[in-house]
Amino acid sequence: MTEEAHSSTHPPLPPTTEDTRFSWLRLLRSKRVGPVTFHRLLAEYGSAQNALDALPEVARSAGIKGYETCPAKAVDAEIRTARAAKARLLCFYDPEYPELLRSLKDAPPLLWAIGDLAALQRPMISMVGARNASSLGLRMARSLAQNLGEAGYTVVSGMARGIDSAAHQSSLQTGTIAILAGGADVIYPADNTRLAEDIIETGLRLSEQPMGKTPQARDFPKRNRIIAGMSRAVVVVEAAAKSGSLITARDALDYGREVLAVPGHPFDARSSGCNRLIRDGALLVRNAADVLEALPPHDPPQEKTPAAGSPQPALAGLPPQPPDRRSRAQTNALHQQILGRLGPSPTSETDLLRDLSLPPQQLAPALTDLELEGAIRRQPGGLLSKAFPENED
Repeated sequence: MTEEAHSSTHPPLPPTTEDTRFSWLRLLRSKRVGPVTFHRLLAEYGSAQNALDALPEVARSAGIKGYETCPAKAVDAEIRTARAAKARLLCFYDPEYPELLRSLKDAPPLLWAIGDLAALQRPMISMVGARNASSLGLRMARSLAQNLGEAGYTVVSGMARGIDSAAHQSSLQTGTIAILAGGADVIYPADNTRLAEDIIETGLRLSEQPMGKTPQARDFPKRNRIIAGMSRAVVVVEAAAKSGSLITARDALDYGREVLAVPGHPFDARSSGCNRLIRDGALLVRNAADVLEALPPHDPPQEKTPAAGSPQPALAGLPPQPPDRRSRAQTNALHQQILGRLGPSPTSETDLLRDLSLPPQQLAPALTDLELEGAIRRQPGGLLSKAFPENED
């Protein structure tokens, strides 16, 4: 992690005990605490438990009445469900946590994993595409996935119908990872139940969502950012002009990943998105060799450690200092300034800092307040936009 991604006033405590992991899970499941807010709270208060203790007062200071953190019994229930599904909880600082994913500002603090963690030790390439894929598109996806797997890559996709399913099916022998929009134990679509069972024999099902959660429409873009973020490259095989696969490609570009696309006939609507990506600079893919040539050679798997620059454990017995508190009038004024600068189009924190001429230590707590209140939303890449009641997380 870089300091820019998760600036820290107090070094957070990595979750080395069951109690700490429980606190991490409880903090992340608290209302309106998304990944970016989680990382900020952890940096600000030094531990998840400290953040949980402070959240009700933080909410009251922001004018939010009756805010309650996630009940402990809800986390107990999720952990029981995970044990029944043989799921393992991967935390942000665990050595098994995907290294490239850890570099994202909105990296999931926690992931539930079902299957063989060895799939995370190989370099990864994501493949996405149309659900109503053509026969040629499916054949292309199968060929790419098989050859990339044989070349030493783990193929990552979203276990949707069409291209996703073909990519997973053809890379079962070499290991594949399915990123799910719902819980890691919830198979969607249901007709991929057999595929989901086969995946965990040599690969993984991963999700940042609570165990047992049925996916909703708003969960798929969040899932797509993980597909893009944990891989060296994203290959798009058939995508319509408004396909969700293009969201994944856009996320990959935002994260600095390579984007490649398989061209198609101009008259086939299923290829319009891929053709547009190529027109705009994506690399054209004819076979797996084209993908491999676009990437630097990868080294044999090595034991992972937290990325350079990651916050290290705080010294025992030294509780963090409480953050500076603002008066109610100052808080309201700052909130109005921020909301006045935001709209439906995503804006970066850097732009917001520049426009408001504020130091980061003043902006960060205000953003936390507004996120808890549901007044702003986090978009992929950590961008900010104004929220509306019907779009609240």
